[in-house]
Amino acid sequence: METPLQFATRLVSQAGLLLLDYFNQQSNRPQIKPDQSLVTEADLASDRLIARSIQEYEPEAIILSEELAAIYPDRTADSLWVVDPLDGTTNFSLGLQHWGVSIAWLVDGILEMGVIYFPVFNEMYVAYRRKGAYLNGAPIQVKAPDPQFPASFFSCCSRTYQDYYVRVPYKTRILGSATYSLCSVARGVSILSFEARPKIWDLAAGWLMVQEAGGIIETFDKRPIFPPFAGLDYSLQNYPCLAAATPALMNKARSWIQPI
Repeated sequence: METPLQFATRLVSQAGLLLLDYFNQQSNRPQIKPDQSLVTEADLASDRLIARSIQEYEPEAIILSEELAAIYPDRTADSLWVVDPLDGTTNFSLGLQHWGVSIAWLVDGILEMGVIYFPVFNEMYVAYRRKGAYLNGAPIQVKAPDPQFPASFFSCCSRTYQDYYVRVPYKTRILGSATYSLCSVARGVSILSFEARPKIWDLAAGWLMVQEAGGIIETFDKRPIFPPFAGLDYSLQNYPCLAAATPALMNKARSWIQPI
């Protein structure tokens, strides 16, 4: 039987190929959901594929996913899979390449594994608790600001400037994918990342990726995300989130970013 890591990497690869087929058709007209986020048929097809595969691999596990299973069920299970079948739907629907598939695995409410795949770039990110973070098999780690090279990146979402006053003294990049933004911190490209309205599936795998790469990640209001709560509709829960290369940067960012 496959290990959870073997299973998850195979699954995100399969979902990524499925999404690439839709992406290359260039007919991915999105619909607007009640929370004003977007969904395409590709999101739904990817979610169905992932959910079916998890049910076959581990029938007793709980699945929490953006499109098909947003409410945490009122039952207990040791194993939880948190799925974002297509992170970066707006990019995807407009033909931009920054989008991917994200799966996190929790055991007894603790993040054990995160796997994120960006098919267009063929970038596979993997994090396993206490075993580090990797990009296509090579270890990655955060990088602190270099005083000899002041042009550092601050990655954020487009909603950041709608909801917050921002005085971050670094070059800003809006990548359009929460998972790609977090991975940019984990691999040492960005030194700071902020997401204004992410959901649990936007954060779960990337959360572990940042931690295992040596970075710091917190909800902006210090509210805990894990373990999930039974009966909670996670499509209604936003978790503003900061990721930073160092504790000192995290402390500074809290003064640089203030709610409007």
